[in-house]
Amino acid sequence: MLLILGDEHKQHLEYLCSVSLDVVQEFCRLSVEFLMKGTNAKIYNSAAQKLGVEAIIIQKAIEGLMHLFLESSKLLLIESDFQDSVKAAGFSDELQSELLRCYLENQADIRRIQLDISMGLSHYRDLEWRLDVKLASRSLRHQVEPVVTMKLHVKDSGKEETRLLQTDPVNLVHMTRTLEEALQELNSAHCRRICRNF
Repeated sequence: MLLILGDEHKQHLEYLCSVSLDVVQEFCRLSVEFLMKGTNAKIYNSAAQKLGVEAIIIQKAIEGLMHLFLESSKLLLIESDFQDSVKAAGFSDELQSELLRCYLENQADIRRIQLDISMGLSHYRDLEWRLDVKLASRSLRHQVEPVVTMKLHVKDSGKEETRLLQTDPVNLVHMTRTLEEALQELNSAHCRRICRNF
């Protein structure tokens, strides 16, 4: 899978073609550091003074690298896919190899950062269920009231929680159909495109 860079993103990364490899290495280091700790405007200003350009150009270049690394990590690009993506952007071989080196060295850290900032949803661990049927009572001799009781075990932020759910079979069938429709919708091209971008 290739990462397709937008025109604006390519413009932000264009500055990297006009500087030495040492500067590119420093920009890569700063972009990974900013992903972990947040940005720092003073560093943009000092780098701009050293290189004799405006601070906004440095900021856009570093943010462009941050975006490149984040998107590549999000798509779990392998080495060859990352190289092809960067090559399609029109970078020199030397610059491509440096970007690849930085991406591969920091891929695990970037992925960990993405997992840390993602929404903390509960994860399924186990499900126990029981079907209870009430056949009669003192006042009604011939009644059938089935009830499905479920004990759902989920893991949320390292803690295991148990949730008890109780429903009748009609509602359970309705929930099952709704969830199956949602799963089918996830396989649509539109939904895959949206998931790829988030």
